[in-house]
Order: sequence, then structure tokens, then C-alpha cells
Amino acid sequence: MSKYSVILPTYNERENLPIITYLIFEMAKKNNLDFEIIIIEDNSPDGTLQVAQELKKVYGDKLIIHFREKKLGLGSAYMDGIKLCHGNFIVIMDADLSHHPKYLVDFIQKQKQTNCDIVTGSRYINKGGVMNWGFDRKLTSRGANFLASTMLGVKCSDLTGSFRLYKREVLEKVIKDVVSRGYAFQMEIIIRARQYGYTVEEVPIVFVERIFGESKLGASEFQIYLKGLWKLLWTF
Repeated sequence: MSKYSVILPTYNERENLPIITYLIFEMAKKNNLDFEIIIIEDNSPDGTLQVAQELKKVYGDKLIIHFREKKLGLGSAYMDGIKLCHGNFIVIMDADLSHHPKYLVDFIQKQKQTNCDIVTGSRYINKGGVMNWGFDRKLTSRGANFLASTMLGVKCSDLTGSFRLYKREVLEKVIKDVVSRGYAFQMEIIIRARQYGYTVEEVPIVFVERIFGESKLGASEFQIYLKGLWKLLWTF
């Protein structure tokens, strides 16, 4: 039986963490799936660590907490998380409820049907979409993905998405070579995976803007994305 490890990087997610944890484990129970969650907590000032510790009392060995003294970025969070995973499949997703765990059933079904190496959630294929975004953010996201896929020549409708299911050995191999940060980090993983001959399938998802807490996306993130895209153009 396959085992699935969910890596959840957290920073100021005290309101969202109990909900996303409950939804993941309820989805797993309903579908008879073996899941664990690895929380990578970057010393949130809002008390996220204390919430995680209370959740640990409820879920026991199915929930692992890795505490870090400061924010060190998504890439290092995933790399630290991989070391703690027991599963042969690894899920990366946001802890802010923008990625609903119900889609994981579709991810797993798609992987079993195709035996692909990566399943990625897409906002930009049939039945996918976004909720509670303003026009400016929709335009930015669409533009970023169109620009990246066109300039880099990669067939993937949602290169900047961060809701994915990986075969463990695939993520372990690819992530070691990734040098980008922010938006470009997710793009580079798919580009390198394609370069190594790994197969990628897409599943439609509806991305929902967070209800609790503040979005970590800002102008600085888009600047990092543009710099990362430029670097990728010269690399590949």
C-alpha cells in the first residue's frame, strides 16, 4: 500500500493549520489512504508552533513537526521535509487552505492511471479556476504562466502552481539541482523534471484565496519571479 507524506511549510498559520490538518486526515480516512503530515515551522510570531504541538497530541506519529529558527525559504523547507518523510509519494501544498485536500484523491487517481512521476494541480485547464482574486492578481498570474511557458517552451498550463504530488525519488533527484526562489522555484522543478525525462500530468483545481492571515505574495515576489525567469532562460 502506498504511503503519502504531505510537507506543509508554515509561517503565521495558526488559524489555518488545524483546519488543513483535519481536512487532510479526514480525506485520507474516507478514502482508506495512508497519510502523514510534516510541518516545517519557521518560528512564526503568531504561535503556529504551539498550535502544531497541540495537534501532535491529537494525531500522534502521523504528524511530524520540524522547527526552524527563522524563515529559510520554500526550497529548504521541502528539502528538510523530505528527510523526515516515510512515504513513497510526497505532496507539497500550502497550509493556508488555498489548496483543498479533496483534490488529492484526483491526484492519486491520475497517478495510478498514468504511472506518471508528477501530478500538478492547474488553475488554467478545464474545470480549474481561482476564487476571491481581484483582476490585477488574475492578470499577473495568467501573464506569469503564459510568459514562462512561451519563453521556456514547457507544456504545462500552471508552471507557478505549488500543489503537487511527486514520486519520492523524483522529487529527491530534481530538487537537489534547483537554484531558483519564489515563483521561479516551482517553475524550475517542472523544467528540470522534463529535462530528466520525467512525466508530468495535470489535474484541475480551484485555488481559493486565504480567509485567515495575510497573503505572502507581493511586488517583491513578482520581481523575484522575473529575475528567476531570466536566469532560467539563460540556463536551459
